[in-house]
Amino acid sequence: MVHLTKLAVGIRDIDHLRSVQADRLRSDPPLRHRTRSFPRRREEILQGGSLYWVIAGATLVRQRLLDIVEDQWSDGSACTALILDPTLVQVAARPTKPFQGWRYLAADDAPLDLDELPPALGEGDLPPALRTALRSLCLL
Repeated sequence: MVHLTKLAVGIRDIDHLRSVQADRLRSDPPLRHRTRSFPRRREEILQGGSLYWVIAGATLVRQRLLDIVEDQWSDGSACTALILDPTLVQVAARPTKPFQGWRYLAADDAPLDLDELPPALGEGDLPPALRTALRSLCLL
């Protein structure tokens, strides 16, 4: 299995990505992200791979890739549609330098989901609201 990484251009934070995608899903299902190039490793990706989003210089969230198909831009020119599961899964934040297009990400190199991380020292002593706020900022 292999994953993809992609810059979320114009997206401020995870909530903004969630809002933009909810609008797209309502207006033009299924949820998809269009890109120019078709991944040659499609079959490997579809064996459980995800699209890891880079937001504001860090890999912060992933979405399971359901399919990769040929598609068209609004002007009729060819492109690729990455069909996405609408569920956003926060991952351990990882600084990521800018790049163009998308990149392959080996499964062993992918950041862990936040809910898979061991609790931070003293995390259990924090008030629930503070713990939630720190997790949303990827600080826990």
